[in-house]
Amino acid sequence: MALIVHKYGGTSMGSTDRIKNVAARVAKWHDAGHQVVVVPSAMSGETNRLIGLAKEIMSQPDPRELDMIASTGEQVSVGLLAMALLARGKDAVSYTGWQVGIKTDSAFTKARIQSIDDTRVRADLDAGRIVIITGFQGMDEDGNISTLGRGGSDTSAVAIAAALKADECLIYTDVDGVYTTDPRVVSEARRLSKITFEEMLELASLGSKVLQTRSVEFAGNYRVPTRVLSSLTDPLMSLEEEANSGTLISFEEESNMEQAVISGIAFHRDEAKITVLGVPDKPGVAFHILGPISEANIEVDMIIQNQSVDGKTDFTFTVSRNDYQRAMGVLEGVKAEIGADKILGDAKVSKVSAVGVGMRSHVGVASQMFRTLSEEGINIMMISTSEIKISVLIDEKYMELAVRALHKAFNLEQA
Repeated sequence: MALIVHKYGGTSMGSTDRIKNVAARVAKWHDAGHQVVVVPSAMSGETNRLIGLAKEIMSQPDPRELDMIASTGEQVSVGLLAMALLARGKDAVSYTGWQVGIKTDSAFTKARIQSIDDTRVRADLDAGRIVIITGFQGMDEDGNISTLGRGGSDTSAVAIAAALKADECLIYTDVDGVYTTDPRVVSEARRLSKITFEEMLELASLGSKVLQTRSVEFAGNYRVPTRVLSSLTDPLMSLEEEANSGTLISFEEESNMEQAVISGIAFHRDEAKITVLGVPDKPGVAFHILGPISEANIEVDMIIQNQSVDGKTDFTFTVSRNDYQRAMGVLEGVKAEIGADKILGDAKVSKVSAVGVGMRSHVGVASQMFRTLSEEGINIMMISTSEIKISVLIDEKYMELAVRALHKAFNLEQA
């Protein structure tokens, strides 16, 4: 008997028929003797609908009250799923995050989990019940409902699995695993049977939409074996087949197989590049440029500072395209203070990245990547590297061409 956490996304919970399918799948695992905790998202589109209602009342909704509203979507999901299981004759009980003691900080709309009290859940599991817990939310120390931000149900599920020391956390989605790149861009993209936490973290942070970055961080920090698999398969498929499907996110040191040089090509369409020209090359210049950006709660990604010429330098960085206009406004406001000659921006750029732990033991990955892009006539604007990834910033019109060319160059279509 194992303790298994199931997480189901909004598509999986999108209708009462799909919720009944989820109930059938969960019941199958429980019938096999496993203890099961389920963390469902709100029904697809429901969170957007609730946020839309809030914005009809208040153009910039109060964060505390927005969390009060947005958290109700998951509450409906857990109640419906519990009823679907009860209708099948299973002993099931649903809880909100705060009922089972998921404590967070007070950063409304983007709270972070601080602790989870597993007492109530363990008692129910020991009594043979299936426990269903709202994802995406918890409660701060003052008793306020808080939500974890977009994709927060993934984080909730992995955190609950960590608190319960679950044998595995199964993330059911509308895709059947993690691919070498987006199959909608490269038809030859291949599903990976296994990927390391490090690689998955890089892919998630670089634009892969399969898992939320924080959920992968949780899984890695607490060593929670996590599997991404499809909820659109037959819910009554054999347990053995389902338990070995999808993609297992594992620990590198647990694998005896030599790692592929590159595991995947990630991309992010919605980038914007900002260049601050002619700033004095002196200590603190980066802080004076990026400090106001940080205070405006704008995240910065790639950064380059050019070589000084005649005591002046150029400073370039990227932000999300959604933050581009706001970032430009912030810099125009401090342009005189930082002594810049000019501020330029380009909101039509994209980031493409090659990711793989195999880079550690193989040379020539960067040169092959740059040669491939050169042969396709694609200019590189910025480069960023880490031990297991190389990212380049390019004109957005070449993004899909770059992804296809790199996928082929690194033979990712081959197992």
